[in-house]
Amino acid sequence: MSCPRRNVVCCARLVGDILLNTIIHPTAVIHPQAEIDPSVEIGPYAVIENKVKIGPNTTIGAHVIIAGPTEIGSDNRIFPGAAIGLEPQDLKYRGAESKVKIGNNNIIREYVTINRATGENEVTLIGDHNLLMAYVHVAHNCVLENGVVIANNVALAGHVSIESKAVIGGVLGVHQFVHIGTMAMLGGMSRIDRDVPPYMLVEGNPSRVRSLNLVGLKRTGMTPETLKSLKDAFALLYRSDHNFTQALALLAQSEEEPVQHLYRFLQQSITLEGRRGPIPYNNR
Repeated sequence: MSCPRRNVVCCARLVGDILLNTIIHPTAVIHPQAEIDPSVEIGPYAVIENKVKIGPNTTIGAHVIIAGPTEIGSDNRIFPGAAIGLEPQDLKYRGAESKVKIGNNNIIREYVTINRATGENEVTLIGDHNLLMAYVHVAHNCVLENGVVIANNVALAGHVSIESKAVIGGVLGVHQFVHIGTMAMLGGMSRIDRDVPPYMLVEGNPSRVRSLNLVGLKRTGMTPETLKSLKDAFALLYRSDHNFTQALALLAQSEEEPVQHLYRFLQQSITLEGRRGPIPYNNR
């Protein structure tokens, strides 16, 4: 079949009564049992293995490798050299049928690596509208919610969880099992070895809470009333005469949902098994 683009092959597929074209470079290697929507574009030397499912309008760049089981949603852009769904870098891995699941409208830049989970039926999960810049590593069992921005050369160890709209600066490492709260901002080249509370600005080695992420919070359109409640919560936690336990008890009385979320995050960070505990405060 002729194609208006040079150096590509248009593979005709019949969907219902409509003939659609999947634009696939002739050097791409695609397993015959991979499920690829007819609108997907696949670049030179890409490799799509068995048990891979790719949704509508997703583009796969040159030299991308996608191993299965992996599910990728719609309207994602995956740039050259990315490697998704390969075995976890975990000595406990024994060949279990784990997977990677990626939502919609994500941008995955050059040479990003996303490993599948370690245990049977476990998932490395990435939601919607996330930006992973070049050379980001997402290890096994990580969970990224929605609207997360991760700058270049960030390494997430296994079992890291990142809530929606967090922003992570470049060239930093995140310890395994760390949780990063919503709308937090992590400064570049920091060492993140404990939980990052929601709405906070964190940086340093060792990392410390420095202030509220005021710029980021204002950009979300947060109302002045809600922003004031978070400022009051910050002052109560880090600048009052109350100890941490007393401050948490007072936070629990707030009727503002963002303050309640901050309370739940911190309470779980210090009480749940496997959590790392929150990063402490230091204003210097």
